[in-house]
Amino acid sequence: MTGLLLAEFADAKQLVAATQRVRGRCRLIDAYTPYPVEDVVELLEHRRSYIRVAMLIGGFAMAALTYGAEYYSAVIDYPYNSGGRPFDAWPTFMLFPFATGILVAAVAGFTTFLAECGLPRLHDPLFAVAGFERASQDRFVLALERPDADDDRRQMIGALRGAGAVAIREVEP
Repeated sequence: MTGLLLAEFADAKQLVAATQRVRGRCRLIDAYTPYPVEDVVELLEHRRSYIRVAMLIGGFAMAALTYGAEYYSAVIDYPYNSGGRPFDAWPTFMLFPFATGILVAAVAGFTTFLAECGLPRLHDPLFAVAGFERASQDRFVLALERPDADDDRRQMIGALRGAGAVAIREVEP
């Protein structure tokens, strides 16, 4: 990543207008607001989440592995005739694979969530920006990718100022 432009706005309407104005011209990273602004959420680009896929794969893989281990131990490794039941009594084998499948699916989902969010993040360069703490109080901050070319950067800053930006800061990653 080359860097960020942080545009600070005093009003949510100005933030929405600026987001609409610069949406196609550069990549929008995030918006930091003191309360949810639904119009901005719809304009931001979101990546597809793979949490459900990871949970499905992790849960089914662990359930199959656990069932395979139970089958191997009861049918192949140590077959034991207990009361005339078949060695592969699958209804009795279902409880443990089901429980471990759910456990591993939850762990896989949580791990994928942490990886997608970039957590735990002990330091973020945005926290060192002067005045960024006001984004949780009374300011609206739009973070977007800084254009590489100087001319494009000047045009982007001009567009943000035209949309009502109070301050624009450049942040190095």
